[in-house]
Amino acid sequence: MTSLAQILRPETLDDFVGQTHILNNNSALYKLISSKNIPHMFFYGKPGTGKTSLVKIIARSSDLDFYSFNATSLKIDQLREIFKRYQNSLSKPLIFIDEVHRLSKTQQEVLLPVMEDYSAIIIGASTDNPHFALTAAIISRSFIYEFKPLSFEEQYDIVKKVNLKYEFNITNEAKEYLISSSGGDARALLNLLEFAFKISSDITLDILKQIRVNPINESTSLATSHYDLASAMIKSIRGSDIDASLYYLARLIDAGESVDFITRRLVILASEDIGNANPNALSIATNTMISCNKIGYPESKIILGQCVVYLASCPKSNSSYKAINEALKYVKDGKIESIPVHIRDNHSGYKNPHDTNGYVDQEYFKDTIKFYRSSEIAYEKTLNEWIKKIKTSNL
Repeated sequence: MTSLAQILRPETLDDFVGQTHILNNNSALYKLISSKNIPHMFFYGKPGTGKTSLVKIIARSSDLDFYSFNATSLKIDQLREIFKRYQNSLSKPLIFIDEVHRLSKTQQEVLLPVMEDYSAIIIGASTDNPHFALTAAIISRSFIYEFKPLSFEEQYDIVKKVNLKYEFNITNEAKEYLISSSGGDARALLNLLEFAFKISSDITLDILKQIRVNPINESTSLATSHYDLASAMIKSIRGSDIDASLYYLARLIDAGESVDFITRRLVILASEDIGNANPNALSIATNTMISCNKIGYPESKIILGQCVVYLASCPKSNSSYKAINEALKYVKDGKIESIPVHIRDNHSGYKNPHDTNGYVDQEYFKDTIKFYRSSEIAYEKTLNEWIKKIKTSNL
């Protein structure tokens, strides 16, 4: 049985709904596809946002021989056989690989030569961001486009297209639920609509809710949502919003996110965003990581909650974070300074501060270069007072 989603699948660029940020009459991608100048590309985003539909439009309009694979079952010999077949041909194949984030490193290496000389066009699709799964060599030879969930208006346009093809009535509140509960997923919208008018041509909210009891929400199984939730938690902690921090932590826990993933980010935040404004934050975050990885769920949620409340409540400073980045930039820019002779290994002339009341005025580096700038916040202010006292031998 052909589904409504298959029947309504767009056949041309002008029929395509959504992704106007990358695909509109004046966009570069639209012009490349229209002129049949197809680069290697990877599409990623939530299900039902048009990734496969766009690939099929490209295949239809490009006049290239089209081969479709799923990375979960793709074998290297299949690729090699295709590449060999076109080795001395004037034409080239268009190869589509779904679930491209599941490609092994060996499979990716097989793709590199044909991507390099464009003897084949490679297009991939994934719900995960390919930047986290594909090698730098693959990414260097391709363009990556994010597919965003369809807007309310775009989904409404799809409903109107269905209504032109099939006769049915739908109440305003049912239409609202149909769209809002589909989470920007056109396939999910069409699937619900299809089974609703199998029941009745007069579609009500009650019918829709009986079929789809709960709205489709973002799932952390998608890398975009996975990282978005983690980002939201970190930014809420950085912004000292305790309740928002706990909410995003709860979302991560509820979706089954590993304690390792969560705690590693909390440890990084403790150093990057709190730093020496409260050095104890790093100790607490590190202890949270150790204890949670030992204990696991469900008890780890208690420790994670305690840690997040503490970190959100801490004074914030990124002075140390900025300082090491400044120092690294200085070095990477090729500014390599000579080490003063008296602090080199096995050289005389070094004066040990322990022998002179804890401090001695001697050169360690150019005095004119300053990487660290204190925020003068919380414990950093105490450290500033210490360093001043040290340099005046007045501890």
